[in-house]
Amino acid sequence: MLNEFWATAPASYKVLVFSAMGLIAAGIILNLAGNGTHNQGLMIASLPVIGLGLVLHIIALVVRGQQVRKNLRK
Repeated sequence: MLNEFWATAPASYKVLVFSAMGLIAAGIILNLAGNGTHNQGLMIASLPVIGLGLVLHIIALVVRGQQVRKNLRK
């Protein structure tokens, strides 16, 4: 296994990581827009988006851990 995990990472891991980062960024932007306009609904709506991004991030960590364990067994 190479020292650089990203070079050998599975496509599913990369998709999960970028999706998680995108959702977290979108949630933060929604939250900032809601705070800037004093829109309570937008502020509340941003929280599940951020939460989904965090869940996807955790799933990506699990996928990465499984891949590392699989490569160490070889």
